[in-house]
Amino acid sequence: MATPRSAPASCLLLLILLAVGSLAVSRGDDCCGYNVVSVAGSGSALSARLELAGETPALAEHGPDVQRLSLTASLETDTRLRVRITDADHPRWEVPQDIIPRPAPEDGYLDAPCSGNGASSSPPRTRVLSTVGSDLVFTIHASPFRFTVSRRSTGDVLFDTSPNLVFKDRYLELTSALPADRASLYGLGEQTKRTFRLRHNDTFTLWTADIVASNVDLNLYGSHPFYMDVRPPGTAHGVLLLNSNGMDVLYAGSYVTYKVIGGVLDFYFFAGPSPLAVVDQYTQLVGRPAPMPYWSFGFHQCRYGYENVADLKGVVAGYAKAKIPLEVMWTDIDYMNKFQDFTLNPANFSFAELRPFVDRLHQNGQKYVLILDPGISTDPTYGTFIRGMQQDIFLKRNGTNYLGKVFPGEVYFPDFMNPRAAEFWANEISLFRRTIPVDGLWIDMNEISNFINPEPMNALDDPPYRINSNGFHRPINNLTTPASAVHYGGVSEYDAHNLFGLLESRATNHALLRDTGRRPFVLSRSTFVGSGRYTAHWTGDNAAKWDDLRYSINTMLSFGLFGVPMIGADICGFGGVTTEELCGRWIQLGAFYPFARDHSAIDTVRREPYLWASVAASARKSLGLRYRLLPYIYTLMHEAHTTGAPIARPLFFSYPEDVTTYGVDRQFLLGRSVLVSPVLEQGATTVDAYFPAGRWFCLYDHSLAVDTRSGERVTLPALADTAYVHVAGGSILPLQQSAMTTAQARRTPFHLLVALAEDGTAAGDLFLDDGESPEMGGTRSEFSLVKFSCATWSDGMVRLRSQVVHNSYAPSRTLVISKVVIMGLQSTEPPRNVAVYVNGAEVQANRAVSTSYRSRGGLGAAHVGGQSLVVGEEFELKVAMSYLALDSLSIGV
Repeated sequence: MATPRSAPASCLLLLILLAVGSLAVSRGDDCCGYNVVSVAGSGSALSARLELAGETPALAEHGPDVQRLSLTASLETDTRLRVRITDADHPRWEVPQDIIPRPAPEDGYLDAPCSGNGASSSPPRTRVLSTVGSDLVFTIHASPFRFTVSRRSTGDVLFDTSPNLVFKDRYLELTSALPADRASLYGLGEQTKRTFRLRHNDTFTLWTADIVASNVDLNLYGSHPFYMDVRPPGTAHGVLLLNSNGMDVLYAGSYVTYKVIGGVLDFYFFAGPSPLAVVDQYTQLVGRPAPMPYWSFGFHQCRYGYENVADLKGVVAGYAKAKIPLEVMWTDIDYMNKFQDFTLNPANFSFAELRPFVDRLHQNGQKYVLILDPGISTDPTYGTFIRGMQQDIFLKRNGTNYLGKVFPGEVYFPDFMNPRAAEFWANEISLFRRTIPVDGLWIDMNEISNFINPEPMNALDDPPYRINSNGFHRPINNLTTPASAVHYGGVSEYDAHNLFGLLESRATNHALLRDTGRRPFVLSRSTFVGSGRYTAHWTGDNAAKWDDLRYSINTMLSFGLFGVPMIGADICGFGGVTTEELCGRWIQLGAFYPFARDHSAIDTVRREPYLWASVAASARKSLGLRYRLLPYIYTLMHEAHTTGAPIARPLFFSYPEDVTTYGVDRQFLLGRSVLVSPVLEQGATTVDAYFPAGRWFCLYDHSLAVDTRSGERVTLPALADTAYVHVAGGSILPLQQSAMTTAQARRTPFHLLVALAEDGTAAGDLFLDDGESPEMGGTRSEFSLVKFSCATWSDGMVRLRSQVVHNSYAPSRTLVISKVVIMGLQSTEPPRNVAVYVNGAEVQANRAVSTSYRSRGGLGAAHVGGQSLVVGEEFELKVAMSYLALDSLSIGV
């Protein structure tokens, strides 16, 4: 992990003259750009002043150009470079420090007299910022101004701007060249995309909007101006433009152009060089993903349109009768009185009926989650509205509260930039939880969604450049709060629009934590950079279509890049008419989303998985494997929380040197080890899967499926009741038994599944805690972290060892590993004798301790059961197999 740099002596700073060729893309002579008039450097930072070289006549309708700009480039860590360009004479809107805490820019020293090599009033043609410990090199070019970011170790140019920078009050434009034949870009959301890898000649509009997610290539609920670029032979870097204003990002393959309607150009470059290193560096800046409670990895059921409490009871009973795991029951806005937050419908969801139902869920080890919308009804008898008015926490326009319209009718919207609004929200949640003790909260419609189109009031409502909202440059006020609305502190909605979902997520997360003392679970539709610190996300209002089934993988993988690893899509589709086949295939895929929820829209056909026999069978099998994998998945949550690593990952995260993986988006990995290959087409009889180099074992029957030295495409027969799930050789997976709830599953003994690589080794981790403490793996939490390793000795003996890295979680001293399965043994014939040693002592075979040997797929698998290996105590397990009549140890692997 990178460490923050101090301001060292000049020995760590190389400010040298350099002639660097340009790959920059020019728009022609219609844009004059800027010239560098002064440069200064100190420590790991460089500042420059830029002056306008000439007006931009082709863009005159966008307003006058800013005359003088300030640039600061700083290596904030060895792996993170910041380049910030803003107006030199007037302050401009930037994402506030309290929303995304970050180092302040190191500028302001250019007014000092120039001396030595630290400053120059007549700047050379180029000036370089680089430090000994960093692979990132920043080069500023003077006249006309442009800059490049390159990699010291290879010379590869990562970012190369054209000399045609445009900087107006409400229009900023910057273009960077890209090597179209080598760059593979991912990210820039939120949009539903046909492919995970970004396609050339595409535009990404970032303006949060309530647009149905089944529409491809349109701006949706979140704003994430971040992309990862992966290039052969496997190096990756990341680029973030930290800006909350609306923008279009045009990706043409050979260049990327940012067209932003306000704020500043505040770029961050992350050196990688691996994809995992990029997300580590990115989330180190924007915030690590929030730890999710253990129960949230169970299966969730929701529907907009449940009629009453009896309907909810019937759903819970339907799952139980079908023996399908159900962890969390959800209710959409149906529970509300007049669609007002923090109320109950007295006829259908009365306290007298709903509270006992929730209490029974809790007695069964199940949970309950409700929805909240941000619009607060202006009903003068409504308690939440009265208290909000008393505390004056609503969004303003033209000196009064802005009046919008959503499900309750006329509403005011809380202004979460106002500290009093967060306190108000926390109090309302606390009051409501005294009535219905919900376990988590679902915050929807927070783009903000509005059912009216506010009329323009001033120039902010109709900026000179219209971003491509909804695919046809619709006005930015349409179906949302007006850009001329005003937040606390005088901040315009024009600047802060994309932040609302993040701010509401933060307030909701903090409210639940304060009220329960437990790890919060929040699900938010709208997100921004850093939202993963507070919330999970789902892909929004998808449709019951095969395309949406496929595209859900792309969105899931993108949010892993954005630092939001708890992500999933509405299983079986939210809108439209689902079918038995589609729902069956969707549960087979959705069982392996990090967040797995079945959800559907009102007035659509019901789609609980127990309604069809075939779908119920798929749910039992697929969710059964998910629940067995929960210890592994939860360990991935700990990794995500501490390093930013996604739970669901593209294949190139583990195999970046394999360029074939760059285009794989019909499969994904859970962590490093588990490969999911679902059926994604109607009527499909085969699955075309790509297997990177190595051994791949089937998780269902432990057979060797593929053994390839260089990666291989394989056509597999489509299974009727599950997706293909394989484990990579070299992995050790901690498993438990499946159950109807996560609480029941957590009480079962552990199994270790050891998948040997070709060299006879394997490794894996297990993280344990109570699943609900606010801190996950921190200094104030009780947890256990165990590392497992397996090796094969020259005499064929297999040795499995555990290393207890940390052990303050008391139950780990009583939880046991009862079975070990070792896959990848070379002999296909059963051994004549199997000897098992635990901590050096041979364990005698009896009814409790059993061994078996199975040959599948050309390799053998040894099953060693009847063990009582304590998870929280280090152990060494040796398995020796003899095949000769003299019982000499011959070969185990």
